[in-house]
Amino acid sequence: MPSQPAFNAVSSQPDGSQIVWNDALAAHVAGLARDWFAEDLGHECDWTSVALVAASATCELDVVARQSGVVAGVQAAEVVALVADPKMHWQSRVQDGTAVEAGHTIATLGGATRSVLAAERVLLNMIGRMSGVATATRLLVDAVAGTPCRVYDTRKTVPGWRLLDKFATRAGGGWNHRLGLFDAVLIKDNHVAALAAEGIGPAEAVHRARAFIRNAFPPQRAAVMVVQIEVDSIQQCEAILSAGPDVLLLDNMTLEDLAHCVCLRNQRSPGIVLEASGGIRPETIRAVADTGVDRVSSGWPTHNAPWLDVALDWLGYEQKA
Repeated sequence: MPSQPAFNAVSSQPDGSQIVWNDALAAHVAGLARDWFAEDLGHECDWTSVALVAASATCELDVVARQSGVVAGVQAAEVVALVADPKMHWQSRVQDGTAVEAGHTIATLGGATRSVLAAERVLLNMIGRMSGVATATRLLVDAVAGTPCRVYDTRKTVPGWRLLDKFATRAGGGWNHRLGLFDAVLIKDNHVAALAAEGIGPAEAVHRARAFIRNAFPPQRAAVMVVQIEVDSIQQCEAILSAGPDVLLLDNMTLEDLAHCVCLRNQRSPGIVLEASGGIRPETIRAVADTGVDRVSSGWPTHNAPWLDVALDWLGYEQKA
């Protein structure tokens, strides 16, 4: 498969790259799937199926959503199915990002019965988690409908699952924050505390980050390295606006303070993006968006949202002679 990035930059705001489905992401999923099957099969096999199901038996099953939600993971599921058995066939009935009602068939899976049974739980786990993240993200996105505010994810992802969690965010209509520590500069509270011990203030930290990027990276890479800094008070916001970060992260502020920071930004540095974080959930996000911030970031979809209930429904079984 071509070695191309698993993401594309498609945002008009100062952002990192946005995850898309492509050959590189498919190859990443195939690697994960091999580990998942090694975990489930213990480098042996599904002894229950070997003991009870004829090697020649074939079947076909529908993959059905047991509850309403937003589907994510159908493209990845085809890759996982082929890792389990290259002769299995997966037919998607919906696209990633499709909202479905309970009872809707999202795909059909068929092949050797032993292979299908061995792959069942791994496939359903992946689709259930990814669809749960997408569904939760859509709740947040729908809650801010009619405002210019965007919904972003965070790095609060399951280890090893970051690209899938972030792909699910995109399927739910959200936007990807930085992928990791490597693709943006985000000066957080503990960075600020460490620098304060050396007599370096937040505004100077922004200037130093800018200088480092100019000197350390080639121009093309430097141009896409976003500089963001976290503040938790109006006073910090006011002091840092003149330093010109790309994004100012307003962490755990009251609605009144968020609105005040928006006014300050609009008056002094209208080009700086304001992002609110902390306690962002479906019941709180609209009020935050109404303060005028440009975006919110939330770890709720990836670390707190329930999985979507997805199951395999048996369609047919053929015992070959």
